[in-house]
Amino acid sequence: MSTSPSPSPTPAGPPGPPPADGLLSAARRNLRDLAHGLSHASHTSTPLLAEAPKRWQRLLPYAVVLALAATFIPVTITVLTTQYGVPGALAGALGVAQTAPLLMLAHRPLQAWWIIFPADIAGALVLLAYPDDRHDVWPWIPPVLIAYLFLLLALGLRETRRTVVAVWVATGAAGLVLHLIAPADRDTGSALLLPILGAVVLVIGGAVRERGEATRRLAEQETISETERAQRTLLEERTRIARELHDVVAHHMSVITVQADSAPYRISGLPKAAEEEFTAIAAAARESLGEMRRLLSVLRSEGTEGDRAPQPGLGRLQQLVEATVRAGLPVQLSLAADLGEVPPAVDLSAYRIVQEALANVVRHAPGARTQVSVRASMSHLNVLVVNGPAAKPGSPLETAGTGHGLVGMRERVRLTGGTLDTGPLPDGGFRVAARMPLPPADAPATHPTPEDP
Repeated sequence: MSTSPSPSPTPAGPPGPPPADGLLSAARRNLRDLAHGLSHASHTSTPLLAEAPKRWQRLLPYAVVLALAATFIPVTITVLTTQYGVPGALAGALGVAQTAPLLMLAHRPLQAWWIIFPADIAGALVLLAYPDDRHDVWPWIPPVLIAYLFLLLALGLRETRRTVVAVWVATGAAGLVLHLIAPADRDTGSALLLPILGAVVLVIGGAVRERGEATRRLAEQETISETERAQRTLLEERTRIARELHDVVAHHMSVITVQADSAPYRISGLPKAAEEEFTAIAAAARESLGEMRRLLSVLRSEGTEGDRAPQPGLGRLQQLVEATVRAGLPVQLSLAADLGEVPPAVDLSAYRIVQEALANVVRHAPGARTQVSVRASMSHLNVLVVNGPAAKPGSPLETAGTGHGLVGMRERVRLTGGTLDTGPLPDGGFRVAARMPLPPADAPATHPTPEDP
């Protein structure tokens, strides 16, 4: 049984013109968008410059609209009565309707347009009933045209591009219709002049508005970036502290493992159940130590090696101070001899706080005399680092740090349950004071023993 070959696919040609219904639907959609832009303001009724830092800047839009209304209301009425011959009552009504809504430009320019635009069209139709002189301008008389340009400027500063395009289209369409229905002897030059000048004003207002929005977005992005940078700094410091404390905890876990493994050899006559319990303790300690090492590998940055040196403590403060003195910073150390038993976390945190404080002095106040004091009082370890002003004012090695130093100090003190107080001194120096709790003098030893449960 044979089958006929399927016909080869016809090569696709260039796309044809879009169907007519697609063009009509797109046109209807655009018209709906324009109508929505005209009927819905794109901003709340907050005044222009409402967020300005100074009071006079916030009041400036109100002063401008008051000046515009006070200028254009009498000028429009006067032009209508003297130059176009409109009766006083009718001229007053038209002048107020065409220019009084300028008072709304500071906070509701689109609503003002909905009043002024129909009033301007009504005013143009009213002028058709009065004799025309060759020098008279129609349909938009000069004060009305200028006031309308101020209205368009306010719209460009506040409304979206879709709205201002819709306003411009409506203005041009109204001018075109009035031009078509005007008598032959009417000078309709302003019907063309207003859309041209209006386009220029709207472009200027839109450019100013978009530049302001771009500046605001940039400021918001900088604020977000600064927040993210501070958060990243905090996370980096917490990671570094966690890596350092790993050594402290790993030491204790290693002691537990060794004591549990060696208990059957150090203590004679242990029951079989006790030996099995010590074996289980040692296995659990080794497993926990392995888990901590895996955790540390996650915290360590990619491509970095772990520090194999033991973590420093208060016993190495003297070496730290001597190295700082050799670097050219006059430092005096006062280290109490009766500190008692200092927990490893507090011991490491105290050393790092002094180290970072001295590094800050070297960076920001080189040559300043510095006092370092470490004392124990009322079950607390008090660490105080105070430096005077820089020996050579105006010559810091760094004018702005990374922000890691104080963040790291706060995190270390918070970890130990203590408090940190930092701040400048009246003479230009700086003070760092940390207070971290110590265990009571009669507290049991921190290292586990075989008798512990």
